[in-house]
Amino acid sequence: MAEFDRPTIAAGAGSAAVIDQGLRSYMLRVYNYMAGGLVLTGVVAYFFSQWSVASEANMQLVYASPLKWLIILAPLAFVMVLSFGIARMSAGAAQLTFWAFAAVMGLSLSSIFLVYTGTSIAKVFFISAATFGAMSLYGYTTKRDLTAIGSFLFMGLVGIIIASLVNIFLASSALAFGISIIGVLIFVGLTAYDTQKIKLNYSASYGSDVLAKGAIMGALSLYLDFINLFLMLLRLTGSQRN
Repeated sequence: MAEFDRPTIAAGAGSAAVIDQGLRSYMLRVYNYMAGGLVLTGVVAYFFSQWSVASEANMQLVYASPLKWLIILAPLAFVMVLSFGIARMSAGAAQLTFWAFAAVMGLSLSSIFLVYTGTSIAKVFFISAATFGAMSLYGYTTKRDLTAIGSFLFMGLVGIIIASLVNIFLASSALAFGISIIGVLIFVGLTAYDTQKIKLNYSASYGSDVLAKGAIMGALSLYLDFINLFLMLLRLTGSQRN
């Protein structure tokens, strides 16, 4: 009987190895998309900020005209397009939309180079990268189901969005500080949750087009976790220019 079991066991082990290799390649693609998006965002943000301060006319156009609302809200539009329209896109179109989103996000984040010192931005970036890396590794390796935590974190995210909108009118520094503290905790948790979700959503049976679009959406989720974690930490610990 044992002789008949051996081929089955060997085949099962081989399939598991193929799936494991496929998962590693898939996750690497997700992280590569995310890292590429962050690099593009950073480069665009820096050079756009330099262009903005090159003249008073540029500064007025970008930060004191209706154009600023287009720059602020455009990234949200791209996220909505990807979130609700990716099923109807080709993999190439989805990837192009992701890169366009990352570039537009760079325009939106360019103001941080005018508010905070370069040294402060670099320091917070590396802190954010280390924190993100640790939590993403935890989410990938843990055997604990993070679904319940994810639901709780999503409710917390809705809460800080509402509080942030309210604080636009209140302009309370204490409330802003509290939002940043809670925001750091939420996005640290979401990093682990989203990583586990991306891992569990992978299936070796999916076609290449589905996997390509899944990798883009996974990269988008982790990109947003990182950017928001970075911004929350920057507000808490960043050194502002005089």
